[in-house]
Amino acid sequence: MPLSLDELSAAVAGGAVGFRAVTELEPLGGDRSKIFPPTYAVAQGATSKYAVEQRRTSAGTETTSVVLDQVPSQANRHEEALLDAVRAGELTLPLTSVDFTRFDDMVGYGRISDLQAPHRIYDAILRDSLDSGVYFRLGKVGRAITDATVKNAGALFYHSPATLVFGGWDSTGPRGGRGNKFERAFTSEIVALGVSHGVKSASRLDPLAIEKKAGPVYKTAVDRPEGWTLDAAQAVKDAKGATKALDPSEVNHGNVAPSIDSLAGGITADRIEATTVLSLVQLRRLRFPADHDGTPFPVDQLAAVETAARTALAALALSAIVLTFDAGMDLRSRCVLAAKGPLEFTLVGRAGERSTFTLNRQEALQLLADAHAAASDAGLSWRTDELLLEPAPPLVALVRKSKSITEAAGVEDGR
Repeated sequence: MPLSLDELSAAVAGGAVGFRAVTELEPLGGDRSKIFPPTYAVAQGATSKYAVEQRRTSAGTETTSVVLDQVPSQANRHEEALLDAVRAGELTLPLTSVDFTRFDDMVGYGRISDLQAPHRIYDAILRDSLDSGVYFRLGKVGRAITDATVKNAGALFYHSPATLVFGGWDSTGPRGGRGNKFERAFTSEIVALGVSHGVKSASRLDPLAIEKKAGPVYKTAVDRPEGWTLDAAQAVKDAKGATKALDPSEVNHGNVAPSIDSLAGGITADRIEATTVLSLVQLRRLRFPADHDGTPFPVDQLAAVETAARTALAALALSAIVLTFDAGMDLRSRCVLAAKGPLEFTLVGRAGERSTFTLNRQEALQLLADAHAAASDAGLSWRTDELLLEPAPPLVALVRKSKSITEAAGVEDGR
């Protein structure tokens, strides 16, 4: 049975600790298929480039596990699912976005919203942009989110409710490291349990059969697509006037000898789980004594206002889970996962009570719409428009310089 708004409100008001959803997954190719976790920089001598851990099982034994998608990455995926739904007109959320589309050389960046920026509404991309001609953090919205605190979060609820769900730290704002912090109420991760490590082989046969002895070749300063030359006179020279001779394979010609990678060779696993948790305890720490403009609520209405606001945030988190589940779990190349059963939620009560429920896409979005409407009726809503910021000239210059360095590096590498 789906969760009703009354049931959600009662849970948020104090009847429960939180929600969890534990979903068993499998590789799209089946249980025996190899998948590839994310890799990390490791010290010399490491036996794996993966995040390998020992975890306790329900049977009380230890099992080798590998993290397939960590908490920050999962938060990003859930926020992207919310953003896609907003762009598709399925739900209404406030967005604050930096618009790069008017710059011909930056059209590919599009509009970067606070649901995409790493630090959400507090990100440096927004900080370094202009709101009606003034820097964002000096404008009305920027000042409001700077002043928002856990004990007075009305402005943040109005301008960026997702930050209250997924967490935020105003470390890039006027107060630096002393900026306000909002603990995440939402955590999610995907872990493979009972892991066996594999190896990855690599090789290349060149249909042109270009031999190593056909070189050397040289990076060239001449503006042409291949970026290399056989003529040493056209070679790029270093600061000392020397040229560097390269093998043809270094500009992607010729055979590549077979090799085996045992540090990042993929894994197979006994079980894969996606575990998502929403803490109602954390949501109850958020206080809303005033609306986004600072107008205080009457004391006799405050409890109702705060419960309604927290209920809307909980509905937002539940909707994000459902939307992400619907979007599928293509985590990266050679790591596509599929659910082995339907998405199911467990509501965990204060004294250990457990109740389960389901939510499909339509039910979740309706629950969110109803919860926001109830919060609005109580006196606290979020805005329904998208605030478009213009990247400030220094940010534009920095992006352009970075692009030119990247493009130059691509030419030098023969890409």
